[in-house]
Amino acid sequence: MASFTVYDRKGSEVGKYEIDPTEIAPRINKQLLHDAVVMYQANLRQGSHKTKSRAEVAGSTKKMYRQKGTGNARAGSKRSGVRRGGGHIFAIRNRDYSYRLPRKAVQLATRMAIASKIQDDEIVVIDELKFDAPATREMVGVLKSLGLSGVSTLIAVESRDVNAYKSARNIVGVSMSPVSDLNALSVLAPRRMLVTRAALDAIKGRVAGKREGLGSAATRPGDEG
Repeated sequence: MASFTVYDRKGSEVGKYEIDPTEIAPRINKQLLHDAVVMYQANLRQGSHKTKSRAEVAGSTKKMYRQKGTGNARAGSKRSGVRRGGGHIFAIRNRDYSYRLPRKAVQLATRMAIASKIQDDEIVVIDELKFDAPATREMVGVLKSLGLSGVSTLIAVESRDVNAYKSARNIVGVSMSPVSDLNALSVLAPRRMLVTRAALDAIKGRVAGKREGLGSAATRPGDEG
């Protein structure tokens, strides 16, 4: 069981929050986390690279000189890949690098990433994070009072908050995401994670809901045979 101090926006202690990492993920599988991170990074690749083959470069297809009698090695088109200005022999083509792991594996990797942050004590819990209007200066002050100034930080909130998002989007190294959009890469990439109390409750609720769904599916009538 991990116990975190809950802070307010000024960095003052206002309570405690206890959470068991094994409730989020029973164990941490480093291979699954690696596979999920590689998948997300591969999906970010544009794949727009391209080089020209000998059929695409400019130049005549006429034989450069007669086959025999010149003393030179035999040569055909000046577009040949062995000549300067010729096409690439194995030309690079546009390709899509994206792929998907099984849905349950991706969801489990996200829970493992959150559990690893809890185990490594890389989470800071704040009571609430509400803004009446976008205010980057106020967000910088909150991060500074919590000791997160200059540290790459993921801010996890319960649901989408436009004012909070606009307050954090221009801060270098800071990203914000609702609980529903968290993934293994977004959780593991920053050094620290700032979580609201409501966001932690939502994470625990989502995990409990999935377990209840699995339990009901296992006892569904007619599955005995």
